Amino acid sequence: MRTVPELVWWLAAALVGYALGAINPAAIVARIFHVDLRSSGSGNPGATNVGRVLGPKWGVMVGTLDVLKGFIPAVVFGMLGGQTAGEIAGVAVVLGHITSSFLKGRGGKGVATTLGAILGVQPLLAIPVLVAFGIGVAIWHRVGLGAVLAAITLLVSGVVGWRMGWTDQADMEFAIVLSVIVLVRHQRNVREAWRAFRT
Repeated sequence: MRTVPELVWWLAAALVGYALGAINPAAIVARIFHVDLRSSGSGNPGATNVGRVLGPKWGVMVGTLDVLKGFIPAVVFGMLGGQTAGEIAGVAVVLGHITSSFLKGRGGKGVATTLGAILGVQPLLAIPVLVAFGIGVAIWHRVGLGAVLAAITLLVSGVVGWRMGWTDQADMEFAIVLSVIVLVRHQRNVREAWRAFRT
């Protein structure tokens, strides 16, 4: 398998990762129930909104599928094409999720898919991220604000882990890219988190 040139694996990881990421479980479930998520709840085609509109069990199911959607490509391409291929697949699937071509460029916020990609590439980074997310939701009672705190924690953990020798430079760069993507997708929540922090 490793006789295939690295560039081929990288391109395949980007294409397959984006294509898989563009498949939106939230939109599929909503269609089964004849619900338009764009005009329901927060209007976002993601697990949180599915839970709000269709009930917690469906939100958990969609969230789990989103995590697996990030995890599986990262693991598979990491095994077949090496660490960089796994990281490219992880980033690509998150980008596909938030800019789904099947939803005319719209998509979820990418939090669960990002978690899956992290678990697939460097599980060590997922521990502080999950703790930060739980703390954020407990304090502010908002999944979006918890996601912002988790993304910031991912960025910091990536840098600290590299400096302390727990992870390598590629892991750090992977963490930074994913955290930036999530924070950009959560711009409104970032502003709300900043206001909440100041008060």
